[in-house]
Formats: sequence, C-alpha cells, structure tokens
Amino acid sequence: MEDHVKKSLEEWKDEICDLLDEIDREYDGIKRELQVYSYKFSITKQVIQSTVNGDLIRDIRELYHTPFEKRFNQLKEDIKDLEEKKKVFQMFVDKIDKVKGKEEEKAGLSV
Repeated sequence: MEDHVKKSLEEWKDEICDLLDEIDREYDGIKRELQVYSYKFSITKQVIQSTVNGDLIRDIRELYHTPFEKRFNQLKEDIKDLEEKKKVFQMFVDKIDKVKGKEEEKAGLSV
C-alpha cells in the first residue's frame, strides 16, 4: 500500500475513533440518567400501587409517573441509537484495519 493511502486511512481511522470516543461519553451520560429515571419510575409505580386514594393516584401519575415513564422510555431509545451508531462506526475501524492488514501481508510476501 502506498504511503499516502496508508496515511489517509490512518487519519480517517483517527477521525472515526474520535467519533467513537464522543459516542462513548454520550452513552455513559445517558446511561447514568437512565439509571436515575429507572429508580424514579419504579418508585412512583410502587407508590401508586400502594395508594388507595384515586385523586392522589391521579396527581402522582400526572406529576411524576407519566413524565418519568416518558423520559425513561426516551432514554432507552437513545441508548439503542447510540449502540447502533457505535456498532456502525466500529465497523469502519475494523474494515480499515482489515484492509491495511491485508496490504501489509501482501507487502511482506512480495519482499
């Protein structure tokens, strides 16, 4: 493989690795927030199940349970999206490494 091609692929790989690092940071932040909302959603669900007063249940659902459930579900979707992004960009890195590896094998055999 010619040096300029190898250099270009390496730069591209570095760029993609930076994107992967950014995705990892975002993933960690969302994962932490998801954990918080998981507890909030679970707690409100348990309180609702233990409450007899219909008015209180309605208020708790309106103030806490429904917003927590929506946020919890949105965060789960965000995590799925980030996992997919991570998988796709990792494929780029793997393919670049594979191409470079094959070219280096060819160069080693022809020497």
